[in-house]
Amino acid sequence: MASLKALKLRIGSVKSTQKITKAMKMVAAAKLRRAQANAEAGRPYSQRMAEVVASLASKVTPGPDSPKLLAGTGKDDTHLIVVASGDRGLAGAFNTNITRAAKRKADELEAQGKTVLFYFVGKKGRPLFQRLYPKAIVGQFDTSAIKNPAYADAQAAAKDIVDRFESGQFDVAHLVYSTFKSVLLQEPTTDQIIPVKVDRADAKAGAASAAVEYEPDEDEILKALLPKNIAIQIYRAMLENQAGFYGSQMTAMDNATRNAGDMINRLSIQYNRQRQAAITTELVEIISGAEAL
Repeated sequence: MASLKALKLRIGSVKSTQKITKAMKMVAAAKLRRAQANAEAGRPYSQRMAEVVASLASKVTPGPDSPKLLAGTGKDDTHLIVVASGDRGLAGAFNTNITRAAKRKADELEAQGKTVLFYFVGKKGRPLFQRLYPKAIVGQFDTSAIKNPAYADAQAAAKDIVDRFESGQFDVAHLVYSTFKSVLLQEPTTDQIIPVKVDRADAKAGAASAAVEYEPDEDEILKALLPKNIAIQIYRAMLENQAGFYGSQMTAMDNATRNAGDMINRLSIQYNRQRQAAITTELVEIISGAEAL
């Protein structure tokens, strides 16, 4: 059984930890408001960009002169999984959920006989794959010094990925990140970003609704838009991840604060019981000594 002094020190230690977790919760809550606003503001633009690119792509028959980001390499043997995660922990299962989604996608592709490679945006997604697929990691974009993601950061990551695609390192790229739903819910999402996915059935259904003439032609427009679309989708993933991270951290620190409070209560009860028992023992010894005299 722990001594009274040890219990008192333990209570003081837990109280100090509780102050830290409470402060971290408040900081995460303050940062969450801005991060959530940025993520929500970026969604319409990224969604509309994806729709415009898909619409243009549906009007183009892939051929030798088509942009490679649209036509692809002509095969799908090697797949790159871009894992966008956070750079810090203490956020519950936020980073773990992203890596699990990426691992599921990797297992699915390997079951189909595909070769899987990994590229990381953020460092917390790397350790699992460093252990399981040490030879399959082809690159990482360091975001540890980035406090608030900017489009220029996403452009740099997108350029690195596109350059690897142009050099023939992979045939298809998938982006895995966490979509922010609420403080309590962040949903891991997997999107194919290279080559652009086109639903030909939807394109035929929409062909009769509008006749649009492009100047210059669709191929030229797509050559300019496709790299930007990849950068925008990565930028959206970075914004969604930032909001999801702060939401998860706020929830985790709130739970930690409440758990610390429960522990303090239990330790205080134990401390008071032992203190009362010690006082009772001393009284019994004093009374017994007085009677002996």
